Amino acid sequence: MLLIHQIPPKPAYLRVKIGRQLARIGAVAVKNSVYALPRDEETREDFQWVLREIVQGGGDASLVEARFIEGLSDEQLIGLFQAAREGEYRALADQARLVADAAPRRGPPPESRRAELAGQMARLRQRLAEIEALDFFGAPGREIAEALVAGLEARMGEAKAPASRPVEQRERYRGRTWVTRAGMKVDRMASAWLIRRFIDPEATFKFVPAKGYRPLPGELRFDMFEAEFTHEGELCTFEGLLRRFGIEEPALRALAEIVHDIDVKDARYGREEAAGIGQLVAGIAAAHPADEDRLARGAALFEDLYAGQRNAATT
Repeated sequence: MLLIHQIPPKPAYLRVKIGRQLARIGAVAVKNSVYALPRDEETREDFQWVLREIVQGGGDASLVEARFIEGLSDEQLIGLFQAAREGEYRALADQARLVADAAPRRGPPPESRRAELAGQMARLRQRLAEIEALDFFGAPGREIAEALVAGLEARMGEAKAPASRPVEQRERYRGRTWVTRAGMKVDRMASAWLIRRFIDPEATFKFVPAKGYRPLPGELRFDMFEAEFTHEGELCTFEGLLRRFGIEEPALRALAEIVHDIDVKDARYGREEAAGIGQLVAGIAAAHPADEDRLARGAALFEDLYAGQRNAATT
């Protein structure tokens, strides 16, 4: 759905008001005065309310069902939506880290700060729900934000802390289909390599949309929302897999720190290699649109990095 509008210069507040309303419903700017939303009854109604505000303010607007033939591909348009939500997820994750830094490391907060921290947690959870409601295409960063908020809730005593999990037996996970979001980036590339290299040598991989996929019997999801293996608290998926399967090799721990710093972007481990390896991963993604190609190239990259870390550990 496209909203094409023309807003008069006066009153000046009208443009600001309409801009805020468009942001509130998750619309993205395709061109100047042209905004897009995925087409369904709810988004149509959202646009109709904005259109009414524009007309009542003395402007002009049209609502159009459209398909771009030239100039903008579906992938590019989806990328606009994902970029908008990714920025919001990243901002929320930063806010959650600030709250975590100000909270007690262990145990519930003191009585004097409990109400303040509870209010901050409620606002974080509400903001996360607002972003998720507008995340039409499963933007990167959702798993990180969700894990940080859930982990902080557990620390604050606002939610029941998850019980410690026993170490998974790798024999139970042989010959499985492992499902993840399409558009592989660093954590999914590294996790897929780890799965096939150390957990399930016979693994096959399946790439699906980030939202709306229902797993088939026997499938295992990783690095996606509500997956069996994904972000846990402040840990990225690669780190979570190491912990869940009891893999403690120093070379893999070093790789996990690099993957974390690239994926989560919090410089938690301060790995100097992260920037360069991040550029290599970005190059793979740019040169290879197909996830099967990214899987193969990423596996080669992480196999070489693993060999380098093993060599560094022994010397």
